[in-house]
Amino acid sequence: MNARKRILIVDDHPLFRDGLKALLADCENFEVAGEAGGFAEGLQLARKLKPDLALLDISLPDGSGVELAREMLSLAPGLGVVVVSMHSKIDFISAAFQAGAAGYVAKESGADRILQAIEAVAKGGQYLDSTLSPKVVRKLNDFSRRKAKCIDESYGALSLREQQVMRLLAEGLTPQEIADKLFVTRKTVENHRYSIMNKLGVKTPLAFVRQAARLGLVDLDSDDV
Repeated sequence: MNARKRILIVDDHPLFRDGLKALLADCENFEVAGEAGGFAEGLQLARKLKPDLALLDISLPDGSGVELAREMLSLAPGLGVVVVSMHSKIDFISAAFQAGAAGYVAKESGADRILQAIEAVAKGGQYLDSTLSPKVVRKLNDFSRRKAKCIDESYGALSLREQQVMRLLAEGLTPQEIADKLFVTRKTVENHRYSIMNKLGVKTPLAFVRQAARLGLVDLDSDDV
């Protein structure tokens, strides 16, 4: 690589962003063009900075990194997206690649693998930090594309406030807790919840949680969900 690749980091943990910046500071082929702590800020910086690569977390305070990847790639189809996440379930990996990410690496894997992922994507390749092969991921994408497309379009129809309420509901907060956090009434939150479920086409709390998980808003680690 002749020119240094400019990288945008989007993660809501400042210490982790600092770690990524320290890692990239020693790499002559890369430079950090900017950093953001959330969806909206990340998208704004992507428009402004026009980076070559983006390192994205999935769980962001104001949205999903999967959706952010899709939005960024709609603005710059040549952007190399690497998801660096704590989530290692197939649903998250499949959703990230279906959205256009070229790399997926677990945060716990350490600096070497994260750097391998960045280098692979910078060269136009793909990287998957998993026992899954790219062939398996393609099969998962083919199997879920029609359903995922419908879900993603429905999520995109939510207002920013509805997306915020959905994220808080997915985190397990009660309507009253959300109302207190957002300085609105409980009735307002319940109205948002009704609107969200209607737009997503879900009728039960279980269906709501599963769709939130597919969008990267919650992790389904327990067997009772």
